[in-house]
Amino acid sequence: MFFALTAAEIAQTIDHAILKPEITRADLDTELDLVARYGVFSACVRPSDVAHAVQRLADSGVAVCTVIGFPHGTTTTATKVAEATEAIEAGALEVDMVVNIARLRSGLLDDVEADIRAVVEAAGDHVVKVIMETALLDDNQIVAGCEAAERAGASFVKTSTGFAGGGATVPHLRLMRSSVGADVQVKASGGVRGLDTLLEMQALGVTRFGTSATATILEDARAREDGRSGSGATDDSSY
Repeated sequence: MFFALTAAEIAQTIDHAILKPEITRADLDTELDLVARYGVFSACVRPSDVAHAVQRLADSGVAVCTVIGFPHGTTTTATKVAEATEAIEAGALEVDMVVNIARLRSGLLDDVEADIRAVVEAAGDHVVKVIMETALLDDNQIVAGCEAAERAGASFVKTSTGFAGGGATVPHLRLMRSSVGADVQVKASGGVRGLDTLLEMQALGVTRFGTSATATILEDARAREDGRSGSGATDDSSY
């Protein structure tokens, strides 16, 4: 059964992704204005766009998030630390880092954990989400990656970059949720394009969603909310 959420509450679970390499400054500004209008939790932008996004979203209530080691996770730990430090100094509230996928697949879990821990320590009080790129991993590797992220102090584990030919799936989200404790949250990203998909994943315990389909999702949520209000219904359990 889906939890009842208002459109405004759903908006606060969304990190709106603005990450495609071809996005121009005009395109970026259009997307930033969209997130301000819908009141999402954050705009997730390319590292070079952080300072501009922070300025444009000032007083909007929308945070700025960025990506580290994106999209392959193969940059050195020192580079990831430098990226995270620069982004936070520019005003990013949260950073989403890509796990070293190759080392995770190789079973080099001490290296994977140390890589994550270094970014977490550099980020200080700022939220770090660790992107597993689940489409490239088997179930055992997903579990191992999530456990390493938790040991390293990450706030979230996240499914995907959206650049590896696959995205969030219900089986992977269920596995990730069961692989970490209650203090670590789960973010679904890649393929979250509709309200029903978001709600199905939210019912699994997913608390944040990376998507570029924000307008579609939230307009649907508003329409359903208006429909319920207009019908006089009092049962909000099947939203």
